[in-house]
Parts: sequence; structure tokens; C-alpha cells
Amino acid sequence: MRNRIFAVLAIAVLAGGGLAYGTYNLMQNQPVKTVATPTQPIVVASADLSLGAELKKEDLQVMSFPAGQAPTGTFAKPQDVIGRGLIVPVVKNEPILEAKLAPKEAGAGLPPVIPEGMRAVSVRVNEVVGVAGYVLPGTRVDVVATASPAGQPGDTTSKVVLANVQVLTAGTRIEQEEQGKPMQVTVVTLLVTPEQAERLALASTEGKIQLALRNPLDQTAPATPGIRNAVLLGAVKAAPTSTQARSGAPRARPGQPVTVESPVVAAAPTVEIIRGDKRATEVIK
Repeated sequence: MRNRIFAVLAIAVLAGGGLAYGTYNLMQNQPVKTVATPTQPIVVASADLSLGAELKKEDLQVMSFPAGQAPTGTFAKPQDVIGRGLIVPVVKNEPILEAKLAPKEAGAGLPPVIPEGMRAVSVRVNEVVGVAGYVLPGTRVDVVATASPAGQPGDTTSKVVLANVQVLTAGTRIEQEEQGKPMQVTVVTLLVTPEQAERLALASTEGKIQLALRNPLDQTAPATPGIRNAVLLGAVKAAPTSTQARSGAPRARPGQPVTVESPVVAAAPTVEIIRGDKRATEVIK
């Protein structure tokens, strides 16, 4: 009886193993069905490319995308984009689009990055003016000018003359090597309108300028009256601000620099004292 049971189990195991082996071979020998999906070639970046870079043959490669799925504005051949400049940075394997390129005759570097109607103006900075090296390409700043309207030391005034201005370059760089890393430079290039370029040139020529780093999410442009020596030291009370300044600061359009206009502080009463051939101006307290 026991031998019969063992025999039945052995036959069952052998039959099951044979069936499994036969099924496995049958599945392995089945022809693989492939479906050919139509594709289209598009040009992509072969490495990370910075803003203003001139595209070269080694910067590009061709990849296949499903037909009809490629982004609008792609190119099929590298020859169509070689020599053109980038107006935005791209990363490896990112498609090269027409919207990311400067016009064919614009070249590469900084000029094609400047939007129509805007100007790039460079100003000299030091470690203090450049906010300890944190004024980097892409950051936004306010420009504070310090000058004497009447040419007298007692009239020296500091005032925000431009707000929410974009930094195009720091030194000769238009890209940061490491995000947020301070970079010591002597020249900073700002993106401004022609009228703001005039204000910036006058401020840097007739007085001193200071850059104030701002949060890029802050789009306000506060209307400040400026500060004079007498007001700073408490000799004269500051004039009240206008209704607009009290009701709230105006907001700038995202990405646009702002020319800050504010009420003029009334000049403190002064008296001219003549002692022989010497003249002096005193502020009446």
C-alpha cells in the first residue's frame, strides 16, 4: 500500500515537472512581437549650458522623440542652431527651442540677453557697495544714491533712486558657479531703462551709490523722502510723507525695475554768516 502511494506521488511530480518544462520551452520559443513607433529627431544639449553661451557642435546632440510629442520650436539638425547664443540657461538633454535662442545675427554673450527697450549699465563696486559679494547675476537690488544737491556738506542726502533692478553680470560672469556663493568683483552690470540709465550715471558721477540687496519675491517700491544730515542727527524734524507714501508703497511689475519718485524734503532754514572774507552757512535749529 505504501509503495503504491509513493509511486503515485512520483508519477505526479514527474508529470507536473514535465508539463512545466514543456510550457516554459513553448513560451520561450514564441516570436516576440514588436510595434514600430514613429519618431522624429530633435536637437538637445549634450551638457549644461550657461546663459549667453554660443552653441557649438560639441554642445549638441540629436535624440529621437515620439512623432508629434516634441515641444514646439525644436530643431531637427544641429547645423540649424550652431553659432547662435542662448538667452536662458539649459541643462543636459534639454531640447533646444527657438524661444531660448537669440536672433541669428545677434551673436552670443551679454548683448542678446538684453530685452528690447532696456539697457545694461555697469557701475564700479567694492566689498561694501557690492553687499559683501552677494550681489550675483540674477539677484535684484535697490540703488541708494548719496549726493549734495547744493554742493554744501550740510545738504548731503541719501535716497533710493532705483528699486527692483536686476543684476545682469558680476564682473565678467553672467552665471553663478555655485548658487548663493559670494563672489568678489569690482564691476556690476544692471538692467535698466534708458531714463534709469541716466539717473544711475548721474548718481554714480555726482555722488556715491550703494546697492541694497532685496528678496526677489518682494515687488514693492517704497516711496522714501530720503535722509539729510540734519534729519539724521535730529537737528531738524523730517517732513511728513505724502498721502501715497502713507497709504502704502507702490508695487512693481514682476521683473521690472522701478524709478522711485518721492516727495522732496523741505530744506531746513539756513542763514549765511559773513566774517570778513569768510562765508559760512548755519542751519537754524
